[in-house]
This record gives sequence, C-alpha cells and structure tokens, in this order.
Amino acid sequence: MKKLLLPLLILCLAFVAKAQSVDTIAVYSPSMDKNISSLVILPAAYDGTREFPVLYLLHGYGGNHETWLNIKPELPELASLHEMIIVCPDGARSWYWDSPVDSTLRYETFVASELVSDIDARYKTVGSPKGRAVTGLSMGGQGGLWLGFRHQDVFGACGSTSGGVDIRPFPDSWDMKKSLGEYSEHPENWESHTIASLLPGVKSGMPIIIDCGTSDFFYPVNEKLHSELLYRNIRHEYISRPGVHRNTYWAISIEPQLLFFANFFKGKPVYQQ
Repeated sequence: MKKLLLPLLILCLAFVAKAQSVDTIAVYSPSMDKNISSLVILPAAYDGTREFPVLYLLHGYGGNHETWLNIKPELPELASLHEMIIVCPDGARSWYWDSPVDSTLRYETFVASELVSDIDARYKTVGSPKGRAVTGLSMGGQGGLWLGFRHQDVFGACGSTSGGVDIRPFPDSWDMKKSLGEYSEHPENWESHTIASLLPGVKSGMPIIIDCGTSDFFYPVNEKLHSELLYRNIRHEYISRPGVHRNTYWAISIEPQLLFFANFFKGKPVYQQ
C-alpha cells in the first residue's frame, strides 16, 4: 500500500505544480531598445498541444508585472478555471501610451504589437482578436480601454476596473505630463489621449466591461464615460459598487471581469439578453 501511495503523491504534486504555472519572461522591445519583464500565467490544461486565449492584464501607476499576482494570488487557479493564459506586462508609469513628447516611451507599441507577437510566438495561443482581450486597474484601466479601442484588429474585447478613463481633471498627477507635456502647453495631447476621444471609432459589438467603486476618486469620470457610451449606443457592462481605490476592491472586481472575458473567448453571451 505504501508503495502505491508514493507514486500517487508524486502525481498529485506534479498536477499542483502544473496548476501553479507562472513564468517571468523578458520581452525585447525594438521600439524602446530594452527588455521588459512580463508575468505569464499558464492554465493547468496548457500542454502546448492546443491553442488558448490570452488576457492581457495591466497594472496601475507605481506597479509592475507582479502587481496583479500580489493583489490576487488565486490568479493561477482562475486562469485554470477559465482556461486562459494571463499576461501581466510591466508598463512602468507610461499610461500605456506612445508618448507624443518623448520618443523613448512606446508602451502602446510594446503591448499591442511587440508583446502580443512575442507571446503568440512563445506559446500556443489563439492568434486573432477572438482570442485576445485587455483590461487593467487604474492607470491600467485607462490602458485597457485605450489599447482595446485603438487596436480592435488585435484585441476582441476590453475592460477597465477603477480606470483613469478621463485624464483631463488630473493635469499634475501621476507623471502624465511626462508623457503628454504640460496641459497648459499641449492641451491637444490631453484631449486626444482621453478615452472619450476614441468612442466614435469603437466598432459595434465589441465586448466592453467597466467597473468602479462609488467612493473611488475616479468614480465621477467613470460615470461620465458610462453616460457617454449610453448616449452613443455602445453596448457595455457597467458595474458600480461600494468601494475605494485600493487592492481589496480589485481583488474582488477582477473575478467578474475574468468571467466576462472567459465567456467572450468561448463564444458565449457576455451581456444579459
């Protein structure tokens, strides 16, 4: 009996290890001429024989590629549950833009082109918009919508949690002027890099999920974006619940977002009919 238990224990431990598959990779960015770290979570079912969809999950200002795993240690189990690869790139303090004033900041190009190409080459992925989505928190929530709306040929769905979806009320905050210039000197940059400026180009039917806590300092701009989306008849999932701008909120808010994108990847309805 003891002889049988040892192989079974080894098999169980191997399964657990596989279920916790987390890689940290360095991805070279030709546009910025440097390596950038990304965290890659592989679901338990990943064995390199079939294609998996990929969710690109963006951190907020002051975070890095490990932020989401620290906020939600259960992400590997959730990746396995929903059968998706989760990629968390290090976006520095870039707001995921290609800066119009600093040619060394090309994080939009990095995430939407260079990173996607690397992930598709390195792993067995669904290499089309039907198998890619992007979302994130705070700065990364702005990034999720910015990249999703501007690169609909790359990402088939997008989202935001507690996102800085209108940057204009915060001209002196979070290093944004390093990417856009002073608001007083370059107002056109601030206008064109606000999510609302992209809405005329959003394709009908693109799945979108947005949420924000009602006590979050970004709540008013999320409410405003929600109203603008309704006015333009752009269908989206909008969730407002009690909460503030902190990890405890995002540890909960990410779960319905993952379900939303999992349904999209599986071709299931993402909205109530």
